[in-house]
Amino acid sequence: MTTTSNSPTNVSELERLKTLHNGSKQQLTFSDAEFERRLAGLRQIMAAKSLDAVILTSYHGIKYYSDFLYTTFGRNYALVVTANNSTTVTANIDAGMPWRTSYGENIVYTDWKRDNFFYGLQEALKRDGVKATRIGVEDDFLPGLTRQRIQDAFPGAQLLDVSQDAMRQRMIKSAEEIEVIKHGARIGDLGGEAIKAAIREGITEYEVALIGTEAMVHEIARTFPHREVRDTWVWFQSGINTDGAHNWATTRKLQRGDILSLNCFPMTSGYYTALERTLFLGQPDERSLQLWNVNVEVHKRGLELIKPGAVCKDIAAELNEIYISHGLLPNRTFGYGHSFGVLSHYYGREAGLELREDIDTVLEPGMVVSMEPMITVMDGEPGAGGYREHDILVVGEDGAENITKFGFGPENNIIDA
Repeated sequence: MTTTSNSPTNVSELERLKTLHNGSKQQLTFSDAEFERRLAGLRQIMAAKSLDAVILTSYHGIKYYSDFLYTTFGRNYALVVTANNSTTVTANIDAGMPWRTSYGENIVYTDWKRDNFFYGLQEALKRDGVKATRIGVEDDFLPGLTRQRIQDAFPGAQLLDVSQDAMRQRMIKSAEEIEVIKHGARIGDLGGEAIKAAIREGITEYEVALIGTEAMVHEIARTFPHREVRDTWVWFQSGINTDGAHNWATTRKLQRGDILSLNCFPMTSGYYTALERTLFLGQPDERSLQLWNVNVEVHKRGLELIKPGAVCKDIAAELNEIYISHGLLPNRTFGYGHSFGVLSHYYGREAGLELREDIDTVLEPGMVVSMEPMITVMDGEPGAGGYREHDILVVGEDGAENITKFGFGPENNIIDA
């Protein structure tokens, strides 16, 4: 069903807002009960802060509470949540897709006037009979100009940040979420196996990356046939390109003796998982093998430390001591792990659940974290390159389940092709 106007004769008469219930609602990633659970949690935050409504504008906020993951292309998107309703506000360029692929209602705004998005926010509250005086927003993902325009749209309202409260809600995963994450870990392992089989002298980094990406995308489509297929990628690095964890694949050709870094990132309906491994093409030299084994030592100990009741900063402190004993602490490049969930390289981050020296979060059942130590030795030094391993663990009542099955260390990842 589409709401239409009486035959406009010029642009100024075109609709500012539309209802585009085009087709039928599609199967979502999670059950209706799961989305109601999430929205109930958000409404508890609203009640605690005496909020009349929340306007979520981030990729991860909208995705988490509605299952819709937008593509901005310079346009604004929102999810407006009140005590009774949740409504996505989306651009006309997407037509009926946001309504079909989301939980809740939808308002479409057109391009005919610059402020139609903000008019749509007003309409979402008007339809629910809400006169908002206190509105929650995500200050960690809200540009200043957009925040001011929201304020202008609701001149009598106070805007208050809910981003940190919402992040803490996302840190504890439900059984349905954990099931999706486990599939992601499994698919990452499949991508790793495809990459490992493709490694040979003379092949380029980007060719290896494409092979891994294709293997994962096919399996994601098979496992989640009812959802869009998007955003999966691989970083495959060799030689000096292994020095940074987030270095994109290049046209460099693999050479015998190279240190290699395999990084698979299957995206299962907005849920990120990862597999990262150090490999060598041919036998590593003595110093490279020493460095690799030190990082594996840290990785193994880190896996043992992840359990309910452990404190993030304490895990980091103990692992630092291993690097210190080998004189390698200055070579560490980032924290020892982070949370998983609605996350990608361009959205999301549950910063309160990172294994770093400045995070005092206590691990609880339902949290999902990585263990991913990395050191980098600079070019020209013995054993030059970046060494890293990465496993994903689901914290339970009595311990943690490692859902990454791809082998690590020299006994598994020296390629003699």
